[in-house]
Amino acid sequence: MKFQLTTRTREAIGGYAFIMPNFLGFLIFTSLPVIASFILAFYKWDVITPWQQAEFVGLDNFIKLLGFHHDPVVGWKANDPHFWYFLYNTAYMMIGIPITMAASLFVALVMNKKIKGIVIFRTVFFLPSICAGVALYMLWRWIYNPDFGLLNSFLQTISGDLIQGPKWLNSIAWAKPALVIMNIWTYMGGYNMILYLAALQGISPELYEAAEIDGANAWQKFWAVTWPMITPTTFFIFVMSVIAGFQGGFESAYVMTGGGPAGSTTTIDYYIFNNAYVWLKMGYAASIAWILFAVIFVVTLFNWKYGGKVVHYG
Repeated sequence: MKFQLTTRTREAIGGYAFIMPNFLGFLIFTSLPVIASFILAFYKWDVITPWQQAEFVGLDNFIKLLGFHHDPVVGWKANDPHFWYFLYNTAYMMIGIPITMAASLFVALVMNKKIKGIVIFRTVFFLPSICAGVALYMLWRWIYNPDFGLLNSFLQTISGDLIQGPKWLNSIAWAKPALVIMNIWTYMGGYNMILYLAALQGISPELYEAAEIDGANAWQKFWAVTWPMITPTTFFIFVMSVIAGFQGGFESAYVMTGGGPAGSTTTIDYYIFNNAYVWLKMGYAASIAWILFAVIFVVTLFNWKYGGKVVHYG
């Protein structure tokens, strides 16, 4: 008797065959390193010595990272004050997220107009997102140069040499704002704009027609029709931007400032890199990575629980 598979079984086999390469890639290149990093977080290992000689330290890495001790002079003091300072730097860099989202929405509204050559404008605004990161960072490093950079030269020109301009990347006070401004310019016309543009084009014209019949002006149509319909996209962009914000900041700081001046642009991601590959504290770097994962997980849950309440579905 010839054995025959049902249609449903054949479809299931085909589906599993299609996802198998991705599953194997995830298993080998993602899940196994994640498990290894979790185990490594409980060890002291400098990468150079064989793994067999790694020292098991239990929770010492996490205690050193998150713990506090009492100093007779200054009182309670963090065991690793650098971690908290770099966490602050990471949070500071994320203040540009709502500004970037607002700018992306504005650009998407403009790019949604049906005018001649609009595709060219959309391409121009999207270009910074696909350009090589290092090239952009080197460009902005020149723009921020305090002596012959474009920005300070422009400030001197419009002020008649009354404004000399700050030192930007060489100043503790201005280094972080400078990187925030650069990130806003880089990402306002990127994938967020594309997502907003797709959301805007998915809104039914009949809703706008009904609003016009009711006498709504352009601003009222935006708040009554456009904004409620794009809240799912806005919520998604915000959640993903927050996650990327906690994980970002390394490339720009590495190329433009080296984490300085005085660590003012060093983020948690950069701190993990330094511990793992500069100071060869692989176990400590792994513990920082898992603390960062916990922070992202908690913040994301908070966003889903409370941020989802303002999303309009329908």
